[in-house]
Amino acid sequence: MHRILGGLAAVLLALGLWMGLGWAPRDAVQGNVQRIMYVHVPSILTGYAAIGLVLVASIAYLWTRRPAWDRAAAAGGELTVCFVGLTLATGSIWGKPTWGTWWTWDARLTSTALLFVIYLGYLLLRSVVEDPERAATYAAVLGIVGALDVPIIHFSVEWWRTLHQPATVLKPQAPSMDPAMLRALLVNIVAFLATFAYLAVRRYRLLTLRAEQLARAVASL
Repeated sequence: MHRILGGLAAVLLALGLWMGLGWAPRDAVQGNVQRIMYVHVPSILTGYAAIGLVLVASIAYLWTRRPAWDRAAAAGGELTVCFVGLTLATGSIWGKPTWGTWWTWDARLTSTALLFVIYLGYLLLRSVVEDPERAATYAAVLGIVGALDVPIIHFSVEWWRTLHQPATVLKPQAPSMDPAMLRALLVNIVAFLATFAYLAVRRYRLLTLRAEQLARAVASL
């Protein structure tokens, strides 16, 4: 099943990047630099999905104390760092020609950077606490707290004056975007989400195999 999901993700990624880089029209104001949107926007939305996995799995772990939920949260945490890191990188590349600087302490950028640091700390916490149950508990709490930053990021452009443009897709009104651009963006969002699902399943299986190997090693002592 995971091979089918991986193949689907690869096909969608190829299609989405072709649509974004070649098929979609050139932006009238920003020119071709705007095409980085087709990676930047899907990466942060996928990062939100990964945080959602961490949040749900962390709550479930604290409620049930089942290690399977902790492994799901761990997989989500690792992918959160990957996709939020990609968001920050592509945002800086987009910001340089648009704003004239690689970085500015804009409300949305700062809150996103804070999110990245929180989940880096999440992974670090898992690695430094030796007792597995304590590590899982501490990580679950941090994973839940970190998720509270997501609405701050999303609404920061509405609450404060920022350089970052307001929402164009996730807003109450119809998306203010050329239909061809919107189609290309939606394909890339689905492609990134499919990639996330594939990687999450694979990482969960690897963590499960590692736990089973450790259990057998302990039982053989």
